[in-house]
Amino acid sequence: MDHSGHGMNMDLPPFTLGRGLELSVDPFFLTGCVLALALYGYGVVRLRRRGDGWPVNRIVFFVVGVLSIALVMCTKLNDYGMVMFSVHMVQHMVISMLSPILLLLGAPVTLALRALPPAGRGRTGPRELLLKLLHSRYMKIISHPVFTIPLFIASLYALYFTPLFDFLMSSKPGHIGMMVHFLAVGLVFFWPIMGVDPGPHRPGYLMRMLELFAGMPFHAFFGIALMMASTPMVETYKNPPASLGIDALSDQNWAGGIAWAFSEIPSVLVLIALVFQWYRSEQRTARRTDRAADRDGDKELAAYNAYLASLQARGQ
Repeated sequence: MDHSGHGMNMDLPPFTLGRGLELSVDPFFLTGCVLALALYGYGVVRLRRRGDGWPVNRIVFFVVGVLSIALVMCTKLNDYGMVMFSVHMVQHMVISMLSPILLLLGAPVTLALRALPPAGRGRTGPRELLLKLLHSRYMKIISHPVFTIPLFIASLYALYFTPLFDFLMSSKPGHIGMMVHFLAVGLVFFWPIMGVDPGPHRPGYLMRMLELFAGMPFHAFFGIALMMASTPMVETYKNPPASLGIDALSDQNWAGGIAWAFSEIPSVLVLIALVFQWYRSEQRTARRTDRAADRDGDKELAAYNAYLASLQARGQ
């Protein structure tokens, strides 16, 4: 379906899940999804041709992440999202909070670094450019919580509670740019927290959990603000088409409830991933300690026992 007029004159029938999931391709996002899958698949094939493995679970996470973007941008959910605040909020929550987590669990940067060949001595190729970008001052700034948390919050309040949202929704390029922004903000916010791919900012597990919980409450507050409003707050959705058979304020309440409830989903997913990473890290540390003990005959334990014996001898 054409997105001309951006929804306010769309004569869509009342929303049902079946209608929302019908195919309605957005060329920009379809191209992006296909390109992402092709590049990721190329990287996996390169690794396997030279005898290196790549975890199947990472492939699954990345593919599901890309498909989640296609689900909300290449179906009629995208059409209904132009005229229904509640459906738009589903799009926003998925593309800014669920899709980035799944994509990052696929470790695309790690795959690129392993699959891309070195350019050779004194030369600069794609792999060297990627490494340079990862270690750049720019990346240190945009991956730091002092930047990511305010950006994450501003993407809600500064967008929906100002005329900026209506301006972006008034044109197709504006709508596409807004959705790309949601995805980019989610990737930047969750990248250092997930800690799967290399990056300039990589705090400890406890600090990552604190960063996660610092941003999530603002999503809940935003949802509550929408639910408590007595009048429609966003101009774009004030006058939904009569064919939908919905009330603007009721639809806004649904949008607020979705924003409030959805903030819990990424929190749980990220916490599970962090606890699993923490557990595996502790296991690796324990194995390294055991190997070191086997090599040196457990000198550290012997020294500790000698120290205890000396203390006991002094006490006698």
